[in-house]
Amino acid sequence: MPACKQISRNLRRKSMQRCSTQARLSALAVAVIGILAVGSAAASGFQVRETSAKVGGRAYSGTAVASNDTSVVAANPAAMVNTDGVVIQGSVGVIDLKADFVGSGATALGTAISGGNGGDPGSPKPVPSLGVIVPMQGALEGLTLGASITAPFGSGTEYENGWVGRYNATETSLKMADLTLSAAVQVTPAFSAGIGVVFERAEVTLGKDIPLGVMLAAGLKNPALAATPDGNVTVEAGNNAFGWVAGFQFRPNDKFAIGYSHRSELKHDFKGEAVFTTPAAFQAMQPGFVAMAQNPGAPLNAAQRQQLMVLGKGFVNTTGSARLVTPTLDTLSVMVGVGERVKLYADAQRTGWSSLPNVHIEFGNPFQPASQEDFHWKDTMFYSLGAEFQLNDAFTLRGGIAHDESPTNNIDRTPRLPDNNRNLYSLGMSWQMTEKLSLDGSLTWVSIKDSTTHLPINPNPPQSRYTSLNGKYNGHATVVGLGLTYKL
Repeated sequence: MPACKQISRNLRRKSMQRCSTQARLSALAVAVIGILAVGSAAASGFQVRETSAKVGGRAYSGTAVASNDTSVVAANPAAMVNTDGVVIQGSVGVIDLKADFVGSGATALGTAISGGNGGDPGSPKPVPSLGVIVPMQGALEGLTLGASITAPFGSGTEYENGWVGRYNATETSLKMADLTLSAAVQVTPAFSAGIGVVFERAEVTLGKDIPLGVMLAAGLKNPALAATPDGNVTVEAGNNAFGWVAGFQFRPNDKFAIGYSHRSELKHDFKGEAVFTTPAAFQAMQPGFVAMAQNPGAPLNAAQRQQLMVLGKGFVNTTGSARLVTPTLDTLSVMVGVGERVKLYADAQRTGWSSLPNVHIEFGNPFQPASQEDFHWKDTMFYSLGAEFQLNDAFTLRGGIAHDESPTNNIDRTPRLPDNNRNLYSLGMSWQMTEKLSLDGSLTWVSIKDSTTHLPINPNPPQSRYTSLNGKYNGHATVVGLGLTYKL
C-alpha cells in the first residue's frame, strides 16, 4: 500500500520519543495499604501466609486453633477464646524469593525475540501484621473481640529491561491489606463460634512491552514495518471490597482442639488508568492509519478498516477496569497435647483458586481492544504438620513441614506468577522475656518445584499475543519472621 510505504519512510527518519501524559482516576485513600509491601513466595498463587511468627515456626500449622496469637482474628475468630487476658501482637515476615528463567521466544513473523532471561524477578519484601484480642468481662463475659491488620494476598515481580518475555510481563505488583473485626462466643465450656467482617484494600500495577513492529508488519502485511520500536503499557488501579470469615472450635481440654473456618470470596472491581508509551515513529503513522480507514475508495473490508482505526486511535492514555475475585479459604486445624511439654499441630486448607479463570481488562478508549491474560487456575490443597516443645519457662521451640499445591498449569503459566508446587521447612522459637512480653522468631525454607511455561502465539483479541514464550523457571525462597506478643 502506498501509504504504508510512506509510513515506512517516516519510520527511518523519526527518532525515538516517549509520551507519558497521564489521566488518573481518583481512588479512596485507605491508611492500612500504606504500611504493606507484600510478595508471594512462601505460598502458592498470590496467597500470603505471614501473619504470625509463632505460626510460621510451625510451618503454618495450627492456624485455626492457635492460642495467645492474634492471627486467629482473621484465620478463625472462634479461636480468640484461647487467650489469657488481653493480647497485643505485632509481627513482620520478610520474604526473599530467588528465581531465574531460561528460555526463548518467537514472534508471529517467525523471528526470534532478542533479550536476556530477565534476571532475578524477586526481591526481599516485608509483610507486617498487627492484632489485638480483648476478652470481655462482667455482663459480657464469654464474648471476645478482636481486630487485626494483615496481608492475605499479594505478589510482586519485576524483570530487567529488554528481557525475552517483555511482551508478557515487565512489572507486576499486587498489594492487599485487610482490616478484620471479629467476635467470638464461648457457647459451652468446650465449644466456641466466631465471625468477622473483612475490609480489604487492593492496589495493582501491571506492565508489559508492546511489539508494535510485529503487530504492524503482520497486520498490514508489510515487513518493512517490523523495525518499529516497541511500546509499553502500564495499568494501575485500586479498589475496596468487603467479605467475611466465620468458624468454630471444639476444645474440651488443654490437650485437644479442632477448629474449622471459612473465608468468603471478595470481589474487586478495579478502576484506574492505563498509560501507553509509544515511539515518535509510531505516533507519526497514526494519522495515516485513520485516513486509510476512512477512505471509502480504499480496497479494504470492515475488519481491515477496524484494525486501522485501532492502530490510528488506540495506544493512548485512557482509563482501565478489571475484576479480580479473591479465593475462598476453608481451613481445618487440629492440636494434640503429648505430655506436659509437647503439642502437635496439623492443618489442611482448601483454596478456591478456580475463582480466577483470567484477568480481563477493559479500556475507556473505544478504539483500544480489551486485553486478557488467561490463568485457568484450579482449586488447591495445603497440608502442614508442626510441633511445639516447651523447653522451660523462658523458651518454646517450634518446627514443621508443609506441602502447598500450585493452581497453575504448564500452558497458561505466566511470568507474572511463575508458580509451582512447593515444600516448606520451618523452625521457630519464643523467648518469654518478662511475665507479659515475649519475642517470637521463625525461619522457613521454601523449595519450589521447577516449572515450565509454553505460552503460544494467539493474535486474536482479547489475548492479542503476537509472541510466544517457552522456558523453565527454578527458584526458592526464605522467610524470616519476627514478632512481639504482649499480654496485659
